[in-house]
Amino acid sequence: MQNIGEWGVGLFTLLETVFPPIPSEIVLPLAGFLSQQGDLNLVLVIVTSTVGAYLGALLLYFLGAKLGLERSIRGLSKLPLVDRSDFEKAADWFGRHGRSAVFFGRLIPGVRSLISLPAGAARMNLLTFSIFTVAGSALWNTLLISLGAALGTQYNLIEQYSRYLNYAVYVAIAGVVVWLVVRRIRRNRLPAD
Repeated sequence: MQNIGEWGVGLFTLLETVFPPIPSEIVLPLAGFLSQQGDLNLVLVIVTSTVGAYLGALLLYFLGAKLGLERSIRGLSKLPLVDRSDFEKAADWFGRHGRSAVFFGRLIPGVRSLISLPAGAARMNLLTFSIFTVAGSALWNTLLISLGAALGTQYNLIEQYSRYLNYAVYVAIAGVVVWLVVRRIRRNRLPAD
């Protein structure tokens, strides 16, 4: 994280927006922690992560607008570790809540990355989409980065247990990947209706 810097954090956030299995819940608190240690600029980390989230959301918005919802879902659900039902849930949420789903969707894991597709397919006003996306993303990113920075004040405690914390992070990442793979295999084995 120190090597990629603030703009690398923005790139990770862009990738997390487009490819949901990359967890912002791990990347952003770590960036906040490093900013507390003086390795990264806190304000720039918040700005770049929000810009990255917005650019990723725009990419999905335009994909939804260009291809339509069904074709977008069909194509993107073929990505590894991504499931069609995740896209369908985001589309359903957008259908029930309209444009407010874009703002509040940025605060909900699983919906955060995917809500842009139905917004684009519905041709939501781009300025409104942009304002809600930037506001929701900035709020979420600031929260996660600030939590990581707050942990930075407990450096001695973290340093003492960092080896165990590393193991816990590795186990959590492996668990998420295994869960996504198992879910994908189970869905592929279900008979078609």
